[in-house]
Amino acid sequence: MITKRIIPCLDVKDGRVVKGTNFLGLKDVSSPVSLAKFYSECGADELVFYDITASVEGRAIFTDILKEAASSVFIPLTVGGGINSVSDFDRVLKCGADKVSVNSGAIRNPSLISEAAKLYGDQCVVLSVDIKRVDGVFRVFSKGGRENTGMDALEWIKFGLDSGAGELVINSIDTDGVKNGFDIEMLQKVCEISDVPVIASGGAGNMQHFTELFNAIPNIDAGLAASIFHFGEVSIRDLKMKLREDGINVRL
Repeated sequence: MITKRIIPCLDVKDGRVVKGTNFLGLKDVSSPVSLAKFYSECGADELVFYDITASVEGRAIFTDILKEAASSVFIPLTVGGGINSVSDFDRVLKCGADKVSVNSGAIRNPSLISEAAKLYGDQCVVLSVDIKRVDGVFRVFSKGGRENTGMDALEWIKFGLDSGAGELVINSIDTDGVKNGFDIEMLQKVCEISDVPVIASGGAGNMQHFTELFNAIPNIDAGLAASIFHFGEVSIRDLKMKLREDGINVRL
C-alpha cells in the first residue's frame, strides 16, 4: 500500500507566510524559514513553498529566503511562483529545491513543461493548477487565482501530463480556506485521467477531512493544507496518528 503524504503549504508574500480564503483576504502568519523548520521537525512528509505574487507582479521568485529555508529542512521541498523559463527552474533548484512547481508560466508558454522535463526529468516538474467552477465547468485560473484563462481544466491537465509533468498539485479555489473539506468531485475527475501522483489542495478544516479524502479517492497521493497547520488547529503528528487509526498508511 502506498504511503499517503501530508504536506503543509507555505504561501509567501513580501517575505512572510500568509493565508487567505478563496485566494483572497491574506493574513500574516509567520516567517517562512522558521515555519519550514518547524514542519520539518514535526513530521511533515514534504513542503510546498509558493511565492504567491511573483507571477502577478512579473518578477522572479525570491532566492535568499529559499536558500535559508532549504538549508533548514530535511524533507523534499517543492517551490513555485514566477517560474517562467528553464533558467528559473535552474535557479530554484540551485537554491535547494527538490521539485519546481509551474502554473502561470506554463499557461503563457506551454512548451515550458516539456522543456523542463527533458532537462531535469519528469520527477522534477510539478504542474500546479488553480481550478474554479464557472457555469458548471472546471476552468483554469492564473496569476494566483486572479484571472480566468477560459481553459478547460481537465484538458489542460491532460496536456501537462502528455508534456512530461511528473506530479500534479490541484488547487480548488472554490474550497480554499473554507474548511468544509476537500473538493472530492473535482479531485476524482483529475485522478481518473492522471498516471502521476496527485496532491489535493484546498478545503481541509479538520483531521476527518483527510480521512474522507483518502477513503473517497484511494489512488490520490497526498493532502496539502495551510491554515489548519499554521494556526495550530491540527498538528501533523496527531493527524497522522488518526489516519493510521483509520486504516490509512502514513509515515510516522
